[in-house]
Amino acid sequence: MKLIVGLGNPGREYEKTRHNAGFMVVDRLAARHALGHARSRFHAGVIDGRIGDHPCLLMQPLTFMNRSGLAVGEAMRFYKLDIEDLLVVVDDVALPVGRIRLRASGSAGGHNGLSDIERALGGRDYARLRIGIDAPPGMASQHDYVLGRFNAEQVEALAPALDRACDCIEAWLRDPISDVMCRFNSAD
Repeated sequence: MKLIVGLGNPGREYEKTRHNAGFMVVDRLAARHALGHARSRFHAGVIDGRIGDHPCLLMQPLTFMNRSGLAVGEAMRFYKLDIEDLLVVVDDVALPVGRIRLRASGSAGGHNGLSDIERALGGRDYARLRIGIDAPPGMASQHDYVLGRFNAEQVEALAPALDRACDCIEAWLRDPISDVMCRFNSAD
């Protein structure tokens, strides 16, 4: 089993905000593979299903971004998953909208959701797929920016990136991560 976690914040007020790019990817992946609807488990919305030949659990933590580790840790322990069975999809202000970046491990880079997952798992050696959301303009607060909605130009650039992110996840399920990183990190 593979655990694919999209990070975001629950509730209507956060739908389609930049910080919910991870949720958007998981929604798109579930729709692409007709995996059905989420049920509540592990403090998250989860969907059990298969993507190709691979059993997967798609997850959207409902604990708010800063407590994402609670849901991820519970699922990892319940299924006795190894760290290489985890992929976290997350927004990134250091990447332009439309870009994605897969890494086998790395730092939280100031992202509170990743920091909480690192705390819950006791390390940072898990795969993460970053979705670019642009840096805040000028003197704008990063907090307000990530909780804001994409502008029209960003929405246009985001749509193909969400599809590419789904393609990347499907490749991650099949192929060695080093091959997938070469293919998708240089494709944008």
